[in-house]
Amino acid sequence: MMTPVKGLILCLMIDFLPASFGDKHSLLYLYTIQSKNSYYHLYDCTAVTLLNDRQIDFYNSSSDKPRTAKQNWLKNISESDWKTSTGKLQNDRQLLNKLLDIQMDESGHSQSDGHVLQWRHGCEGEQSSDGSLTVLNSINEFGYDGEDLIQFNCTSKTWITPEEKKNREREEKWSKINQYTAVRKCDQCVKMLKMYLKYKTSEQYRTTDIAGSQTPPDVHMFAKKSVKDSGNLTLTCLITGFYPKDVKMSLRKFTTSFPEHLITSSGIRPNDDETYQLRKSVEIQEDDPSDYDCYVSHSSLTEPVIKQWDGRCTDCPDVSHGLFIIVVLSGFVVVLWSMMVCLLIVKTRE
Repeated sequence: MMTPVKGLILCLMIDFLPASFGDKHSLLYLYTIQSKNSYYHLYDCTAVTLLNDRQIDFYNSSSDKPRTAKQNWLKNISESDWKTSTGKLQNDRQLLNKLLDIQMDESGHSQSDGHVLQWRHGCEGEQSSDGSLTVLNSINEFGYDGEDLIQFNCTSKTWITPEEKKNREREEKWSKINQYTAVRKCDQCVKMLKMYLKYKTSEQYRTTDIAGSQTPPDVHMFAKKSVKDSGNLTLTCLITGFYPKDVKMSLRKFTTSFPEHLITSSGIRPNDDETYQLRKSVEIQEDDPSDYDCYVSHSSLTEPVIKQWDGRCTDCPDVSHGLFIIVVLSGFVVVLWSMMVCLLIVKTRE
Protein backbone atom coordinates (compact mmCIF):
# COMPACT_ATOMS: atom_id res chain seq x y z
CA MET A 1 0.00 0.00 0.00
CA MET A 2 1.29 3.47 -0.90
CA THR A 3 1.68 5.59 2.25
CA PRO A 4 1.80 9.41 2.10
CA VAL A 5 5.52 9.34 2.96
CA LYS A 6 6.30 6.80 0.24
CA GLY A 7 4.21 8.80 -2.22
CA LEU A 8 6.17 11.96 -1.38
CA ILE A 9 9.49 10.15 -1.80
CA LEU A 10 8.36 8.73 -5.13
CA CYS A 11 7.30 12.17 -6.39
CA LEU A 12 10.65 13.66 -5.35
CA MET A 13 12.50 10.84 -7.11
CA ILE A 14 10.50 11.42 -10.30
CA ASP A 15 11.21 15.16 -10.20
CA PHE A 16 14.96 14.71 -9.83
CA LEU A 17 15.47 11.71 -12.11
CA PRO A 18 16.82 12.68 -15.58
CA ALA A 19 14.27 12.40 -18.35
CA SER A 20 14.60 9.31 -20.51
CA PHE A 21 13.49 9.32 -24.11
CA GLY A 22 12.62 6.32 -26.25
CA ASP A 23 12.77 6.10 -30.01
CA LYS A 24 9.10 6.75 -30.78
CA HIS A 25 7.49 6.31 -34.19
CA SER A 26 3.99 6.77 -35.54
CA LEU A 27 1.98 5.64 -38.56
CA LEU A 28 -1.27 7.36 -39.52
CA TYR A 29 -3.71 6.82 -42.39
CA LEU A 30 -6.18 9.54 -43.42
CA TYR A 31 -9.01 8.38 -45.71
CA THR A 32 -11.80 10.31 -47.43
CA ILE A 33 -14.54 8.65 -49.48
CA GLN A 34 -17.47 10.50 -51.06
CA SER A 35 -20.65 9.41 -52.81
CA LYS A 36 -20.98 12.35 -55.20
CA ASN A 37 -20.52 11.63 -58.92
CA SER A 38 -20.26 7.89 -58.28
CA TYR A 39 -21.84 5.03 -60.17
CA TYR A 40 -23.12 1.64 -59.02
CA HIS A 41 -22.15 2.54 -55.44
CA LEU A 42 -18.44 2.49 -56.28
CA TYR A 43 -17.20 5.61 -54.55
CA ASP A 44 -14.04 7.63 -55.08
CA CYS A 45 -11.57 7.28 -52.23
CA THR A 46 -8.37 9.15 -51.42
CA ALA A 47 -5.84 8.40 -48.71
CA VAL A 48 -2.66 9.88 -47.27
CA THR A 49 -0.14 7.89 -45.25
CA LEU A 50 1.97 9.70 -42.63
CA LEU A 51 5.07 8.13 -41.12
CA ASN A 52 6.41 10.09 -38.16
CA ASP A 53 4.14 13.02 -39.13
CA ARG A 54 5.50 13.12 -42.67
CA GLN A 55 3.53 12.17 -45.79
CA ILE A 56 5.03 9.17 -47.57
CA ASP A 57 2.37 8.38 -50.19
CA PHE A 58 -0.94 9.39 -51.76
CA TYR A 59 -3.73 7.05 -52.86
CA ASN A 60 -6.55 7.87 -55.30
CA SER A 61 -8.88 5.03 -56.30
CA SER A 62 -10.02 6.82 -59.47
CA SER A 63 -6.51 7.17 -60.89
CA ASP A 64 -4.91 4.86 -63.44
CA LYS A 65 -1.96 4.67 -61.05
CA PRO A 66 -3.75 4.84 -57.69
CA ARG A 67 -0.76 4.96 -55.36
CA THR A 68 2.06 7.51 -55.61
CA ALA A 69 5.20 7.50 -53.48
CA LYS A 70 5.96 10.91 -51.95
CA GLN A 71 9.42 9.96 -50.64
CA ASN A 72 12.21 8.53 -52.78
CA TRP A 73 13.14 5.92 -50.17
CA LEU A 74 9.66 4.39 -50.56
CA LYS A 75 10.48 3.51 -54.18
CA ASN A 76 13.29 1.28 -52.95
CA ILE A 77 11.29 -1.03 -50.71
CA SER A 78 10.86 -4.64 -51.77
CA GLU A 79 8.19 -5.52 -54.31
CA SER A 80 6.37 -7.72 -51.80
CA ASP A 81 6.25 -4.95 -49.19
CA TRP A 82 5.00 -2.48 -51.80
CA LYS A 83 2.23 -4.91 -52.78
CA THR A 84 1.33 -5.53 -49.15
CA SER A 85 1.06 -1.82 -48.31
CA THR A 86 -0.82 -1.04 -51.54
CA GLY A 87 -3.18 -3.96 -50.96
CA LYS A 88 -4.02 -2.54 -47.54
CA LEU A 89 -5.11 0.77 -49.11
CA GLN A 90 -7.24 -1.00 -51.70
CA ASN A 91 -8.93 -3.25 -49.13
CA ASP A 92 -9.60 -0.24 -46.91
CA ARG A 93 -11.29 1.47 -49.84
CA GLN A 94 -13.68 -1.49 -50.16
CA LEU A 95 -14.40 -1.39 -46.42
CA LEU A 96 -15.14 2.35 -46.53
CA ASN A 97 -17.37 1.86 -49.55
CA LYS A 98 -19.50 -0.55 -47.54
CA LEU A 99 -19.54 1.64 -44.42
CA LEU A 100 -20.57 4.74 -46.37
CA ASP A 101 -23.57 2.86 -47.78
CA ILE A 102 -24.53 1.76 -44.26
CA GLN A 103 -24.23 5.27 -42.84
CA MET A 104 -26.21 6.90 -45.66
CA ASP A 105 -28.95 4.34 -45.14
CA GLU A 106 -29.00 5.00 -41.38
CA SER A 107 -29.17 8.77 -41.96
CA GLY A 108 -31.83 8.50 -44.68
CA HIS A 109 -29.49 10.06 -47.25
CA SER A 110 -29.38 9.28 -50.94
CA GLN A 111 -26.27 8.68 -52.99
CA SER A 112 -26.95 11.66 -55.27
CA ASP A 113 -26.84 14.13 -52.36
CA GLY A 114 -23.09 13.78 -52.04
CA HIS A 115 -21.92 12.62 -48.61
CA VAL A 116 -18.47 12.13 -47.13
CA LEU A 117 -17.08 9.49 -44.78
CA GLN A 118 -13.67 10.13 -43.24
CA TRP A 119 -11.49 7.62 -41.45
CA ARG A 120 -8.40 8.25 -39.35
CA HIS A 121 -6.56 5.26 -38.01
CA GLY A 122 -3.00 4.64 -36.91
CA CYS A 123 -0.68 3.70 -34.09
CA GLU A 124 2.33 4.93 -32.15
CA GLY A 125 5.09 2.75 -30.77
CA GLU A 126 8.40 2.96 -28.95
CA GLN A 127 11.27 1.06 -30.50
CA SER A 128 13.97 -0.36 -28.24
CA SER A 129 17.62 -0.92 -29.15
CA ASP A 130 16.94 -4.57 -30.10
CA GLY A 131 14.35 -3.45 -32.66
CA SER A 132 11.27 -4.58 -30.74
CA LEU A 133 8.29 -2.23 -30.77
CA THR A 134 6.07 -1.45 -27.79
CA VAL A 135 2.65 -0.06 -28.74
CA LEU A 136 1.85 3.17 -26.89
CA ASN A 137 -1.55 4.05 -28.36
CA SER A 138 -3.83 3.48 -31.34
CA ILE A 139 -6.37 5.57 -33.24
CA ASN A 140 -9.41 4.32 -35.13
CA GLU A 141 -12.13 6.95 -35.63
CA PHE A 142 -14.72 7.91 -38.23
CA GLY A 143 -16.42 11.14 -39.24
CA TYR A 144 -19.49 11.65 -41.43
CA ASP A 145 -20.26 14.88 -43.29
CA GLY A 146 -17.79 16.80 -41.14
CA GLU A 147 -19.00 15.55 -37.74
CA ASP A 148 -17.59 12.92 -35.38
CA LEU A 149 -19.38 9.62 -35.97
CA ILE A 150 -17.82 6.79 -33.96
CA GLN A 151 -14.45 5.45 -32.80
CA PHE A 152 -12.98 2.11 -31.82
CA ASN A 153 -10.92 1.59 -28.67
CA CYS A 154 -8.19 -0.93 -29.49
CA THR A 155 -7.57 -1.64 -25.79
CA SER A 156 -11.13 -2.31 -24.65
CA LYS A 157 -12.18 -3.45 -28.15
CA THR A 158 -15.38 -1.42 -27.96
CA TRP A 159 -17.12 1.10 -30.21
CA ILE A 160 -17.78 4.54 -28.72
CA THR A 161 -19.95 7.39 -30.03
CA PRO A 162 -19.40 11.03 -28.96
CA GLU A 163 -20.79 11.85 -25.50
CA GLU A 164 -22.81 14.80 -26.80
CA LYS A 165 -24.47 12.52 -29.38
CA LYS A 166 -24.45 9.17 -27.61
CA ASN A 167 -25.93 6.46 -29.82
CA ARG A 168 -26.07 2.97 -28.28
CA GLU A 169 -27.84 1.52 -31.31
CA ARG A 170 -25.03 2.63 -33.60
CA GLU A 171 -22.40 1.22 -31.23
CA GLU A 172 -24.17 -2.17 -31.22
CA LYS A 173 -24.60 -2.05 -34.98
CA TRP A 174 -20.92 -1.36 -35.65
CA SER A 175 -19.97 -4.10 -33.18
CA LYS A 176 -21.85 -6.55 -35.39
CA ILE A 177 -20.75 -5.33 -38.81
CA ASN A 178 -17.17 -4.19 -38.16
CA GLN A 179 -15.88 -5.69 -34.91
CA TYR A 180 -13.54 -8.31 -36.36
CA THR A 181 -12.14 -5.89 -38.95
CA ALA A 182 -11.55 -3.17 -36.34
CA VAL A 183 -9.55 -5.52 -34.11
CA ARG A 184 -7.54 -6.69 -37.11
CA LYS A 185 -6.78 -3.09 -38.14
CA CYS A 186 -5.26 -2.39 -34.72
CA ASP A 187 -2.82 -5.28 -35.18
CA GLN A 188 -2.23 -4.54 -38.86
CA CYS A 189 -1.09 -0.98 -38.15
CA VAL A 190 1.65 -2.22 -35.84
CA LYS A 191 2.84 -4.70 -38.48
CA MET A 192 2.90 -1.99 -41.15
CA LEU A 193 4.82 0.37 -38.86
CA LYS A 194 7.44 -2.32 -38.22
CA MET A 195 7.69 -2.91 -41.97
CA TYR A 196 8.32 0.76 -42.76
CA LEU A 197 10.89 1.09 -39.99
CA LYS A 198 13.06 -1.44 -41.82
CA TYR A 199 13.69 1.23 -44.43
CA LYS A 200 15.35 3.96 -42.38
CA THR A 201 17.15 6.20 -44.84
CA SER A 202 18.78 9.62 -44.82
CA GLU A 203 15.93 11.04 -46.88
CA GLN A 204 13.25 9.85 -44.51
CA TYR A 205 15.12 11.12 -41.49
CA ARG A 206 17.17 14.25 -41.05
CA THR A 207 20.50 12.37 -40.99
CA THR A 208 21.73 8.92 -42.01
CA ASP A 209 21.61 7.56 -38.47
CA ILE A 210 18.51 8.54 -36.53
CA ALA A 211 20.03 7.27 -33.29
CA GLY A 212 22.80 9.84 -33.63
CA SER A 213 20.80 12.65 -35.19
CA GLN A 214 19.84 14.96 -32.37
CA THR A 215 19.19 18.67 -32.74
CA PRO A 216 18.82 20.81 -29.62
CA PRO A 217 15.87 23.19 -29.30
CA ASP A 218 16.05 26.96 -29.62
CA VAL A 219 14.35 28.38 -26.54
CA HIS A 220 12.48 31.70 -26.57
CA MET A 221 10.51 33.28 -23.74
CA PHE A 222 8.33 36.39 -24.06
CA ALA A 223 5.19 38.04 -22.73
CA LYS A 224 2.31 39.98 -24.30
CA LYS A 225 -0.75 41.77 -23.01
CA SER A 226 -3.44 39.26 -22.14
CA VAL A 227 -6.57 39.25 -24.30
CA LYS A 228 -8.52 37.74 -21.39
CA ASP A 229 -7.65 40.19 -18.60
CA SER A 230 -6.33 43.73 -19.03
CA GLY A 231 -4.33 43.41 -15.82
CA ASN A 232 -2.57 40.23 -16.90
CA LEU A 233 0.19 39.16 -19.25
CA THR A 234 0.36 35.99 -21.31
CA LEU A 235 3.79 34.50 -20.65
CA THR A 236 4.94 32.12 -23.39
CA CYS A 237 7.81 29.71 -23.90
CA LEU A 238 8.49 28.64 -27.48
CA ILE A 239 10.98 25.91 -28.36
CA THR A 240 11.68 25.04 -31.97
CA GLY A 241 14.11 23.23 -34.25
CA PHE A 242 14.52 20.16 -32.04
CA TYR A 243 14.82 16.52 -33.10
CA PRO A 244 13.81 13.86 -32.14
CA LYS A 245 10.23 14.64 -31.23
CA ASP A 246 10.17 13.83 -27.51
CA VAL A 247 10.81 16.78 -25.21
CA LYS A 248 9.99 17.94 -21.69
CA MET A 249 9.13 21.60 -21.20
CA SER A 250 7.56 23.44 -18.29
CA LEU A 251 6.87 27.04 -17.30
CA ARG A 252 8.00 27.79 -13.75
CA LYS A 253 7.62 30.42 -11.04
CA PHE A 254 10.51 30.49 -8.57
CA THR A 255 11.59 27.08 -10.06
CA THR A 256 8.17 25.53 -9.32
CA SER A 257 6.26 24.29 -12.35
CA PHE A 258 2.78 25.61 -13.02
CA PRO A 259 0.07 22.92 -12.82
CA GLU A 260 -1.10 21.62 -16.19
CA HIS A 261 -4.64 22.97 -15.85
CA LEU A 262 -3.23 26.53 -15.95
CA ILE A 263 -1.13 25.88 -19.06
CA THR A 264 -2.21 26.37 -22.67
CA SER A 265 -0.18 24.15 -25.01
CA SER A 266 0.04 23.99 -28.80
CA GLY A 267 1.19 20.39 -28.63
CA ILE A 268 4.30 19.22 -30.46
CA ARG A 269 4.06 20.23 -34.13
CA PRO A 270 6.29 19.50 -37.13
CA ASN A 271 8.36 22.19 -38.86
CA ASP A 272 8.98 22.25 -42.60
CA ASP A 273 12.56 21.01 -42.14
CA GLU A 274 11.43 17.87 -40.24
CA THR A 275 12.27 19.31 -36.84
CA TYR A 276 9.59 20.09 -34.25
CA GLN A 277 8.25 22.96 -32.20
CA LEU A 278 6.25 23.36 -28.99
CA ARG A 279 4.62 26.42 -27.40
CA LYS A 280 3.21 26.73 -23.86
CA SER A 281 1.62 29.80 -22.24
CA VAL A 282 0.35 30.85 -18.84
CA GLU A 283 -1.50 33.92 -17.53
CA ILE A 284 0.38 36.02 -14.94
CA GLN A 285 -0.27 39.35 -13.23
CA GLU A 286 1.32 42.29 -15.01
CA ASP A 287 2.84 43.75 -11.84
CA ASP A 288 4.06 40.42 -10.41
CA PRO A 289 7.80 40.75 -9.61
CA SER A 290 8.35 36.96 -9.35
CA ASP A 291 11.10 35.13 -11.22
CA TYR A 292 9.75 33.14 -14.16
CA ASP A 293 11.65 30.71 -16.37
CA CYS A 294 11.21 27.99 -18.97
CA TYR A 295 12.68 24.56 -18.22
CA VAL A 296 13.53 22.36 -21.23
CA SER A 297 14.93 18.83 -21.24
CA HIS A 298 15.75 16.98 -24.46
CA SER A 299 17.86 13.98 -25.47
CA SER A 300 20.19 16.28 -27.45
CA LEU A 301 21.10 18.22 -24.30
CA THR A 302 23.70 17.16 -21.75
CA GLU A 303 21.77 19.16 -19.15
CA PRO A 304 18.41 20.98 -19.16
CA VAL A 305 18.14 24.49 -20.57
CA ILE A 306 16.63 27.07 -18.21
CA LYS A 307 15.59 30.27 -19.99
CA GLN A 308 14.88 33.19 -17.63
CA TRP A 309 12.16 35.71 -18.54
CA ASP A 310 13.64 39.21 -18.74
CA GLY A 311 10.47 40.81 -17.36
CA ARG A 312 9.65 42.66 -20.59
CA CYS A 313 6.33 42.83 -22.38
CA THR A 314 6.59 42.96 -26.18
CA ASP A 315 3.37 44.89 -26.84
CA CYS A 316 2.95 46.88 -23.61
CA PRO A 317 3.20 50.69 -23.68
CA ASP A 318 6.75 51.95 -23.16
CA VAL A 319 6.70 53.33 -19.61
CA SER A 320 9.83 55.47 -20.07
CA HIS A 321 8.44 56.94 -23.27
CA GLY A 322 5.15 57.71 -21.54
CA LEU A 323 6.98 59.33 -18.63
CA PHE A 324 8.94 61.51 -21.06
CA ILE A 325 5.70 62.69 -22.66
CA ILE A 326 4.21 63.48 -19.25
CA VAL A 327 7.29 65.51 -18.28
CA VAL A 328 7.22 67.45 -21.56
CA LEU A 329 3.51 68.20 -21.25
CA SER A 330 3.96 69.24 -17.63
CA GLY A 331 6.75 71.60 -18.64
CA PHE A 332 4.61 73.01 -21.43
CA VAL A 333 1.77 73.66 -18.97
CA VAL A 334 4.16 75.42 -16.54
CA VAL A 335 5.54 77.65 -19.33
CA LEU A 336 2.05 78.43 -20.58
CA TRP A 337 0.88 79.30 -17.07
CA SER A 338 3.92 81.54 -16.53
CA MET A 339 3.20 83.42 -19.77
CA MET A 340 -0.41 83.97 -18.74
CA VAL A 341 0.70 85.34 -15.35
CA CYS A 342 3.14 87.73 -17.07
CA LEU A 343 0.43 88.98 -19.42
CA LEU A 344 -1.89 89.63 -16.50
CA ILE A 345 0.81 91.60 -14.70
CA VAL A 346 1.48 93.72 -17.81
CA LYS A 347 -2.23 94.36 -18.32
CA THR A 348 -2.61 95.38 -14.67
CA ARG A 349 0.25 97.95 -14.88
CA GLU A 350 -1.27 99.47 -17.99
